[in-house]
Amino acid sequence: MINLKNLEAWFITGSQHLYGEETLKKVAEHSVAIAKALNSAQQIPIKIIFKPTVKSTEEIHAVCQEANSAKNCIGVIAWMHTFSPAKMWITGLKILQKPLLHLHTQFNRDIPWKDIDMDFMNLNQSAHGDREFGFMMTRLRMKRKVVVGHWQDGEVLERIGAWARAAAGWHDWQGAKFVRFGDNMRYVAVTEGDKVEAELKFGYSVNTHGVGDLVKMISDVRETAITKLCDQYSQQYKLTTSLRKGNSQHSSLREAAKIELGLRKFLQQGNYKGFTDTFEDLHGLVQLPGIAAQRLMNDGYGFAAEGDWKTAALVRAMKTMATGLKGGNSFMEDYTYHFDPKNKMVLGAHMLEICASLADGKPSCEIHPLSIGGKADAVRLVFDVAAGAAINASIVDMGNHFRLLVNEVQAIKPPQDLPKLPVARVLWKPYPDMQTGCAAWILAGGAHHTCYSQNLTAEHLEDFTSMAGIEYVRIGKNTDLHQFKNELRWNEVYYQLNQK
Repeated sequence: MINLKNLEAWFITGSQHLYGEETLKKVAEHSVAIAKALNSAQQIPIKIIFKPTVKSTEEIHAVCQEANSAKNCIGVIAWMHTFSPAKMWITGLKILQKPLLHLHTQFNRDIPWKDIDMDFMNLNQSAHGDREFGFMMTRLRMKRKVVVGHWQDGEVLERIGAWARAAAGWHDWQGAKFVRFGDNMRYVAVTEGDKVEAELKFGYSVNTHGVGDLVKMISDVRETAITKLCDQYSQQYKLTTSLRKGNSQHSSLREAAKIELGLRKFLQQGNYKGFTDTFEDLHGLVQLPGIAAQRLMNDGYGFAAEGDWKTAALVRAMKTMATGLKGGNSFMEDYTYHFDPKNKMVLGAHMLEICASLADGKPSCEIHPLSIGGKADAVRLVFDVAAGAAINASIVDMGNHFRLLVNEVQAIKPPQDLPKLPVARVLWKPYPDMQTGCAAWILAGGAHHTCYSQNLTAEHLEDFTSMAGIEYVRIGKNTDLHQFKNELRWNEVYYQLNQK
């Protein structure tokens, strides 16, 4: 994964020459102090870079232009310490291409009741200076995040940190490449989509390679490399007896390792950030990549099965956003339901490919028949996923726009063992309840493929969709189905009227 500390957001303070040099000196001192505090805040994973106070149209335009071309700058945090006439900001905001966060704060937390005078008032004008700035962004129809509160408040820092992580995910998509091995699963609708529109909208490209291109690279893998990787498997996982060296199915473990090594080399040489495959197109592969997909996801690659490139890209973005956080992110699928009236749940799993970053304990490395696809038994990691708050996210192509759907869920510990289920799995209860959550998901056209996250929240993805300029739909604790259906109707009208 990338090191988020290599990325930076620029802290830009607005003022004007009206107040004189003494006031501007104080503005600069305060801005340096805030930028330094944000940069050292544990909640914010990227660097915060102080930029000199901007006081004119020319200075604002120049710093926005500089931000656009700065390779490591992934966003701008703007604050108006004093009143900064918003017409000065027009040309700069019009050209700004990086995500923007408007921090509505002030240097002092409290009013100095006994000492406040007009000098203090002239200096500390954020309460109306930021409103002037806010009007111009609204007038320009700019997407941005507004965070309100004192800059030392923990909640404020958390919200800035969420935006920074979203900006990192958005930055990572720009120029990213994802590869499809074969096409999507035949006759499936939701895994289809407009790849040209996705590249225009999201900045990443998706192109197909025949499975034969991958098979050729797999066939060149050396036996010594296979042996070394099999030894890693035996150290990192609980290896089932038949897969151990000298036993009946050890050759299948070697084949799985060979596939992983060839696939990893293919991705590295092509500079790909993720991939997708399908069990319907495995020509030349002995077994479907199971443990290979699981381990590559664990290393930060995006993945989704059955040709679902949109979810593969989303998995990569969410893994980037979550860098350094406890917990994992993985390709997921709603597989089957438990409709006990007193304990309704969803069982999430897939045939093979759930990322081990979600594992509750040491995964077991096992081999079982796949039942579909007509290939040899596949090696995979089997584990339960830890209980706790989580989200499921799905990105779908609605024809005239993209929609990102998020359902907040609560994962629970399996009430019983699942000794015959040969896949990684997780049980969750969707919010606000099973009936409402599932109905809302279906009404919104949510896919059966998702990215399941233990460490991101709906706020991260709401910020991300704002940067991408796509529709965001949330199903949470307070979702009312009647109101939810109205929201979908209103959104449909909005996107019909705003087609470009």
